[in-house]
Amino acid sequence: MSLVAVEKEEEFDQILNERKETVIAGFFGEFSSASRSTEGAFREFALLRSDQPVLYVDVSTVKGIHSRYGVTNVPTVISISDGKVIQKIVGKQSSDYYSNAFTGHNSAANSSVDGKTGFPAVTVWVGDSCVWCTRVKTYLRKNRVSFREVNISRDPSGASNLQARTGQTGVPQLSIGGRYVVGFDKAKIDDYLGLKPRSGE
Repeated sequence: MSLVAVEKEEEFDQILNERKETVIAGFFGEFSSASRSTEGAFREFALLRSDQPVLYVDVSTVKGIHSRYGVTNVPTVISISDGKVIQKIVGKQSSDYYSNAFTGHNSAANSSVDGKTGFPAVTVWVGDSCVWCTRVKTYLRKNRVSFREVNISRDPSGASNLQARTGQTGVPQLSIGGRYVVGFDKAKIDDYLGLKPRSGE
């Protein structure tokens, strides 16, 4: 299932009711230059998500849906599971950025692991010869948290995208369900992942 242009609010609700997996929805509007310039990237991203519904909503013609999900600006892309917003990304982004941000947002990501709710999507930005980057990845693996890795030493576009989002160029940095962590801030990582602190760590 690739991009679906939603024409009615009822159509949007029907797709959400019929699908068990997480649904990604993009809210756009011709009145916004940022929205117009991002639409192509979103469509490109949607073509890569054949395993998952990706919905396109033009807020100028389809009223009501965006306000239900707290969307106040376009472009905004959200992931929805069980009627709740899991992640929200506002503003102009690239196709790669959407792919990184929504990695793991599918039926597998929201299944239970050892009786616990699945973790939100995690992206880790690292660099060559970065000791703390290795420690972050080791910590995530120890807690059985899957993640997507972006090495900014080898991916200049990943570095520029990261700086645009956080204003920081140092690594490691993490995106956990759309919330950013700069450095190996274990307390914040645990909080965003819903991990309980372990004694002695």
